[in-house]
Amino acid sequence: MSVKTMLVFGFGYSAAALAERLRARDWHVRATTRSAEKAAELADKGIEAVVFDGERPLDDPAAAFAGVTHLLASVPPGSDGDPVLAHHAADIAAAAPGIAWAGYLSTTGVYGDRGGDWVDEESELRPATERGRRRVDAEAGWCALWRQHGLPVHLFRLAGIYGPGRNALETVRAGRARRIVKPGQVFSRTHVEDIAAVLEASIARPNPGAAYNVCDDDPAPPQDVIAHACALLGVAPPPEIPFEAAELSDMARSFYAESKKVSNRRIKDELGVRLTYPDYRAGLAALLEDS
Repeated sequence: MSVKTMLVFGFGYSAAALAERLRARDWHVRATTRSAEKAAELADKGIEAVVFDGERPLDDPAAAFAGVTHLLASVPPGSDGDPVLAHHAADIAAAAPGIAWAGYLSTTGVYGDRGGDWVDEESELRPATERGRRRVDAEAGWCALWRQHGLPVHLFRLAGIYGPGRNALETVRAGRARRIVKPGQVFSRTHVEDIAAVLEASIARPNPGAAYNVCDDDPAPPQDVIAHACALLGVAPPPEIPFEAAELSDMARSFYAESKKVSNRRIKDELGVRLTYPDYRAGLAALLEDS
């Protein structure tokens, strides 16, 4: 039986969680990273790494794509579009006949603001921010590779990601927690291990061209998550701050420009996923126990 090889463009938080699972099943993982130093760190962990900073193509695309059976792209698009597609669309198209599954990590930001209403994968894409518009364009580019060259691509629209080292407990411990209140504001979120589980399930049940929302069962106001983290840690929650009075960066303010509840029914019905962390309470409790 031949070795399955996953090529990961952009070895970030979510991709690393998937890679750990795949390597436990004797997959070969080849990943791009932005610097030679990071590539050396990954090599020390047994991951074949090559440098791709998004500004220029891979030095040896033929070697990077050699033997690849699966592909994951998690590099965010910039002002000039998706750098993976910009530099390597032709290489991906050429490799498509040997690729059994491809995934693109997108965001629920493609749906834009819905005033707290529900969206699912059939909802119209109405991005409210420049980042969201870039994601819609990137999704279209990856789907074009499917339609024109048979690349078996799947879109994964991720909600707010949290997990080890990146969660409300850490924010509270670091003294950076704020409870900013905007009436009616809700966000969906997802634990990084549930993201990896969804990707694994999709790899086992390919459905090229499909899009999946990846989120938990409980869209909630962000101030509630902070309050719960404080309760778990046994500390007083910070005072509530009206959104209008909050000092926020442009990036942070843009998150509050969108309010929606994201349905995750498709990952359950089609992929058979059972979330390990169905809400932020379960996720934070597990993170506290492991800390």
